[in-house]
Amino acid sequence: MRFTLYKFGRKGEKSGWTYIEFSEEFIQNINPGVRKTFRVKGKIDAYEFSGLNLLPMGKGVFILPINQNVRRIIKKKENDTVEIEINLDLTSFELDNDFLEYLETEKNALNFFNTLTRSHQNYFSKWISSAKSPITKANRISETVIALSKKQNYSEMIRSKKQAN
Repeated sequence: MRFTLYKFGRKGEKSGWTYIEFSEEFIQNINPGVRKTFRVKGKIDAYEFSGLNLLPMGKGVFILPINQNVRRIIKKKENDTVEIEINLDLTSFELDNDFLEYLETEKNALNFFNTLTRSHQNYFSKWISSAKSPITKANRISETVIALSKKQNYSEMIRSKKQAN
């Protein structure tokens, strides 16, 4: 099926996101009765993906955020159309072991981390795991633990990093 890439203007933590929007009917065919975030796998053009989240936007509509790396690979931007194959992804996501090991040494950060939903915990872990070098990964672990110690969720951490730069 073909879908258009959209981009949010000012929309809270989703400001500037590029995404694909799915109707309630489409979503109910993939995951009947769902009302909350769930994981999917499939293809965007020739790019295969797994473990991405569809996010509820209200009234049965869901979005699939398309990050900059994926947009570069598929060579698409806002208002372009993409070919989508999408299915429910039932594989479980494993949190980064290095991150968890370090988090165990910082009880305040760990306590706050444990109050977050699994999907919000995954945001931190995916960001850490996506580091291309061990130094970047270590820096991201450190930044994450500091943010968690301040009781910041992932989007609050990213916003504060942007404001600091």
